[in-house]
Amino acid sequence: MKQGIIVIASMLAFATAQAQEFPAKPVKLIQPFPAGNVNDTVVRMVADRFREATGQPWVFDYKPGGAGLIAAQALMSSPPDGYTILLATSGLMSINPHTFSKLPYDPFKDFAPISQAVGSQMAFAGAGDVPATSLAEFIGFAKANPGKTTFASFTAGNPSHFAGVILNQLAGIDMTHVPYKGSPFALQDLLGGQVRSAFLPLISVKSHLESGKLKAFAITGGQRSPLMPNVPTFKELGYPKMEIYIWSGFVAPAGTPATAVQTLHREITAALRAPEVQQKLRTIDLVPFPSTPDEFARMVRSDYERWESAVKASGFRAD
Repeated sequence: MKQGIIVIASMLAFATAQAQEFPAKPVKLIQPFPAGNVNDTVVRMVADRFREATGQPWVFDYKPGGAGLIAAQALMSSPPDGYTILLATSGLMSINPHTFSKLPYDPFKDFAPISQAVGSQMAFAGAGDVPATSLAEFIGFAKANPGKTTFASFTAGNPSHFAGVILNQLAGIDMTHVPYKGSPFALQDLLGGQVRSAFLPLISVKSHLESGKLKAFAITGGQRSPLMPNVPTFKELGYPKMEIYIWSGFVAPAGTPATAVQTLHREITAALRAPEVQQKLRTIDLVPFPSTPDEFARMVRSDYERWESAVKASGFRAD
């Protein structure tokens, strides 16, 4: 009888250990972008290190469109077991709640934060024929031409759109927003002079700034980019509220076991902290932001609050 109890106890202990072991199979990552997007560089480096550490690969599931709603719903319909996670974005988590009258998800209740991933700053660039070589001169030009000075975004309803709204508020100017469906289209019209300025990823305009075809007035990061150290930040020019990143981060469905979240967090942040990963990311102007789940949750809340007034001022509704 005693021996039988020992055997049963051993079996229960083994079963418990097996149940707690994570990961025991591949992890699916849902992305709200098409394949080949810049975030692929990030997630594939993280996935490689995750496989090295745990023996389990990541499977990529691309669900673009719908301002991230399609990807978010795919995550919410997945079991909360840690084997399906989402690459969430600033638009999906911080801006959509202000631009949609109804959302199929709550960014604070329906997701379990794992870690922030990276941030990408934007350059505020001017067309080559704009009569300004500095931010102060451009603001003077915009004040002299109220409503006639345009700024492009690479899509309506995201940070590149609302960055212009915030600059209007802070500088007391009245730039007109011109939305595009992607950075290449906005860049093409900026180069052609159809728009006077634009908020675009620094990496997308870098070569044109260096050639003199475009003018760089400021960047939205917290510090100057090593890619273009001569371009000042908005912060150092007296606009600290213009410190804006387009960010991404990893989340799981709400209710995911803490042990799974802890393992995902440990391996993801270890990858993001690896010197060679950080070096590669910075060459494409991505800033690694490994964080604890609590830090990530606080950042999302803060980002959500900072966009509220800009969205209201713009009058933009995604619906």
